[in-house]
Amino acid sequence: MIDRDVVLTEEGLRKLESELEFLRTVRRKEVTGRIRESLEFGDAWENPEYESAKNDQAFVEGRILTLENMLRNARVISEKEARRDVIGLGSNVRLKDMETADEFECVIVGSAEADPFQHRISYQAPVAQAILGHKAGDRVKVEAPAGPIEYEILTVARDTL
Repeated sequence: MIDRDVVLTEEGLRKLESELEFLRTVRRKEVTGRIRESLEFGDAWENPEYESAKNDQAFVEGRILTLENMLRNARVISEKEARRDVIGLGSNVRLKDMETADEFECVIVGSAEADPFQHRISYQAPVAQAILGHKAGDRVKVEAPAGPIEYEILTVARDTL
């Protein structure tokens, strides 16, 4: 694994720590129990239950290693230290598409926390890159594959995380 900074919000750090604790204390024991039970069905060869449990074990152990590495290299951006009026990591932003007048909200997070379905976008995404450092009322252009998109920044907040 490549060691590099993993930028996180305080909330993101808590979520990763919680996931790691769950995998170590609960999930690892569940998988070990499944392996033991599957061996009761006979030889490990040609035993689909055993094969499935071993695959789950490999996934869990891999995820544990990934999380440990991420947490070891975590750089937490404190929401308390950040300016509330300027877009940065942890900002909750409301944008308006100037062509369609559609509005949407997103939270700027580290790449490890990004989840488009929850409107959490990585600070490395094109939209985030275009709006970082800007304030409410500013207009920005985002270079998208279909062409440039202009947004107006309607609101910037940090208290909704």
